[in-house]
Amino acid sequence: MYKHFFKRLLDIIISALALVVVSPILLAVAIKLHFANKGAGVFFFQQRVGKDDRIFKVIKFKTMTDERDAQGNLLPDAERLTKVGKFVRSTSLDELPQFVNVLKGDMSLIGPRPLLVQYLPLYSPEQRRRHEVRPGISGWAQCHGRNAMTWARKFEYDVWYVDHLSFVTDVKVVWMTIKAVLAREGISGEGSATMEAFNGHN
Repeated sequence: MYKHFFKRLLDIIISALALVVVSPILLAVAIKLHFANKGAGVFFFQQRVGKDDRIFKVIKFKTMTDERDAQGNLLPDAERLTKVGKFVRSTSLDELPQFVNVLKGDMSLIGPRPLLVQYLPLYSPEQRRRHEVRPGISGWAQCHGRNAMTWARKFEYDVWYVDHLSFVTDVKVVWMTIKAVLAREGISGEGSATMEAFNGHN
């Protein structure tokens, strides 16, 4: 009953209330990023894979500039990540706009993180099971290390969540996520500003 009805109902109620409560924060972050991103915009839209492999556009605060090298290629993530962007990312404020995705039904508050479309052909059948539920703003993998873990371990956590989805599990994820955010743990993969790309083997 929780998985098929109450989880979605809670998603709608909590997301709507959250957007009202954090609206001053959203406005303040948007103003800061407008100046820090050097004209690159405030929001970041990207196609991600949702439940049953459905493609949707995730909404996040943009934490990097669009600066390029002499050949027109984007500079490495670490060089484009601004001081404001680093703070926004380390405090997970960049995730707040995804409450809109939750209201639209693209995402849930809790679930496996939505990943890039190009990863779809790379999943094993077991790893692909992560798409049996709506992706989440936070999830079982995120509260166990976020970006600071291997892809294989991340997918193991995602599939575990699919098999153990319940109200109790979601409450545990919320509590553990709060602790991880306050400690600013697992924001980046080793040696990079973001998680390394998935190539089907790592």
